[in-house]
Parts: sequence; structure tokens; C-alpha cells
Amino acid sequence: MKTILKLGAFFLAMGTMQLSINAQTFTNFTVADGLLSNNVHCLSIDVSDNIWFGTQNGVSFYDGSTWTSHSQATDSGLVDNNVKAIYVASNGNVWIGTDFGISVYDGMSWTAYTESDGLGDNRVNCITETVTGAIWIGTSDGVTKKEGSVWTSWGMSDGLPFGGVNHISEHNSGLLYMGSGLGGVQIFDGTTFSEFTETEGLLNDKVRSIHIDATDKKWIGTADGLTVMDGTDALFENHTRMFILPPPDTLNPVEDVTMDINGNIWAAIYVDYLVTEGGVAMYNGFNWISYDVSDGLIGPVVRQIAVDGSNNLWVTTSTGVTRMSNLLSNIEEYKNAGITIYPNPALNVLNVALTKQSKIKIYDLTGRILYTSQRLVSSQTIDISDWKKGIYMLSTGGGVSKFVII
Repeated sequence: MKTILKLGAFFLAMGTMQLSINAQTFTNFTVADGLLSNNVHCLSIDVSDNIWFGTQNGVSFYDGSTWTSHSQATDSGLVDNNVKAIYVASNGNVWIGTDFGISVYDGMSWTAYTESDGLGDNRVNCITETVTGAIWIGTSDGVTKKEGSVWTSWGMSDGLPFGGVNHISEHNSGLLYMGSGLGGVQIFDGTTFSEFTETEGLLNDKVRSIHIDATDKKWIGTADGLTVMDGTDALFENHTRMFILPPPDTLNPVEDVTMDINGNIWAAIYVDYLVTEGGVAMYNGFNWISYDVSDGLIGPVVRQIAVDGSNNLWVTTSTGVTRMSNLLSNIEEYKNAGITIYPNPALNVLNVALTKQSKIKIYDLTGRILYTSQRLVSSQTIDISDWKKGIYMLSTGGGVSKFVII
């Protein structure tokens, strides 16, 4: 996998393996380090930056130095070992979703919930908590809310499409954005559902993850790539090639999406059509930078990603867990890589010279694309005589540079 940053140092530590790519450090964890299984489906990070992992064989807990595990062999309150969803609530309780219901662990005892208790469907896909303290559970049949002792469920008869709910994100307005298995994004105001689907520009109605950022954009991970909705819930842009895959695969199925402390978007991408390829890609607003097993990631079958309080990215896969540390802090760390722009400031014409052939894109400060070269180039002269005065960003496959029009 081609990356913007070149391989720097390599070193092997006792136990876990660590790879450094310039600033980034990859630390990998497997059953040899304390995981119950290398097949890790999900994770949740608590307020103390402890990590809870849902694996094929139970739950593994990591406090930064010590591993603790919970399985049916040791904890009879766990309804099933194959954990599909996990969430640490604000009160510290750990909610664990399986295909046979939910188990809740308060640090001492276990409580199980199934359809007979009020859960809409035992097949749990995701769990989250809203600001009111209500627990929302996405299932293969719809969505269930548990608020105190009251259970409420919504399904197809209430307006949800067939396919269940894979992800739930709460907007600061109180709206819930739900990723449907087959019906796009379902927006719930507490009473009715509205939708954003392929008809409105969504790349694919199979939605796996949604992240809402501070600028009110909704980053939607779909089976064909990443769709971005703006603050009015209209289509803003689509990203389909964040991670380069070998032919005939082109589109990027997004398993999960999140944002780091520096405002970079991270997408977990995995495809198993003809080949098994996958990894994570970071978007700084101008470039996608991708990482895979050749860079230090433990495996290609990525499942879920999350960022801890120290800005480490945690990646769960079918072959273990990777922690990416020392993430790029801002665009200055990878700007100007092999790019020469002159004159700068510019007036009518902009000349661009590159150390290696690449496509050129130019953006304004709102992120709108103003120019894209039609082929790979090593130099380009661009007519900017009718462009407005201001600051612009030029990006290539190898970096980003800023220029000014006067």
C-alpha cells in the first residue's frame, strides 16, 4: 500500500509487535498478549481510557498494562461468547450485545435482557446512550430504547425499512441518525422517521456507521464508500476511493468511521470480493492517506475503530487489535511533499511542478473542489484569471500546499 509517509524505523518489542512509520507507531495485540480471541468484532473506550473488546470468545478488558477476560466459562451472566456489540455507559455499566440478547456488567454482577424482557430482537447490532441516559439498541429487526425500566421498540410497522439498524448516532438537537442495513439513513425525531437514501445521493443504502462532526456534517459509511451530509441534511460530497484496492475492486466498503482529536476523519475499509484487502484511511480535508498490513496494521479484515483520550486510534480486526499512536497533528506535517507552486501569490496563472506524477486537485477553504487534472501530471499551468482572491489548497497523492490569489 502506498502511503504518504515512508517507512522509517522498524523494531520488535517483547510480546507485542511495534512498527514505526516516521511519527506513527503501530502496536499490535493478539491472544498472546491477553485477548480471548484474535477475532475481535467491536470495542468501547471508557472515561479512564480503558478498552473493552468484544471478541468471538467473550469480552477482553485492557487497562493499558493488564488484561482481564470474561466468557461463559467464567461468567454465567454472559448470554453468549460471540460478542457483536459493546458499549460502556456513562455510569460505567458495560452493555454487551450478542445474537442471543444483551448482558450488562456493572463490575460485580451480570444482568441479562432478551426479547422476553422487552428487547425488540435478540440479534443485537449496536448499542449507544443518549444525553438523557437512555440506552438505544440497534437490532436485526429495528431499534429498541431502554429508559429506566421502560422498554420501547420500533420496527417496520413504525416506519423503519427492512434490514435492521446497524448504527445509531445522536445529534445535538436530539435527532437520532440510524444506519439501516438496507434502507439508508433513518432520521428519528422521537415520533416519526425520515430518510436519506440513494435517491438523495447516498452512495449505497447499506449503511454501517455514522459520525457527526462539530461542523454538523454527517459522515456516513456505506457498502460503496463514504457519503457526507451537510448541516441541512443535504448531500455534501461522496468519497469512493479512500483506499486503493487491486482490480476489479474499486469502491471502498466502509465498516466504520470516526474522527480523531485533530479533526481528521478515519475510515475502516474492507473488501472480500475475489481478494481480501482492507485497512484504515485518514482524511485531512484534502488528502486520503491509507494504511494497511504493509505499514504495520495487524490484519486486513477491519471491523471497528475508536480514538482514545490520548488520540490513539484503536483498530479491531479478525486477526487481533492494532493501536496507532502519534497520529499526524495537522496539515503542516505532511504539506508541500514534492510540490512547487509559482508564482505565489499568483494573479492570472498558476504553475505547478511535482517531483513525481500525480493528479492535482485544488480546493477553496470551504472544501469545495475547483480544479481536478484529468490525468497524472508532473507539471501543470492553470488559468486562474477568473478565480476570486483568497487562500486555496492544492493537493496531490503525495501532499498538500497552500497558495494565494491576489
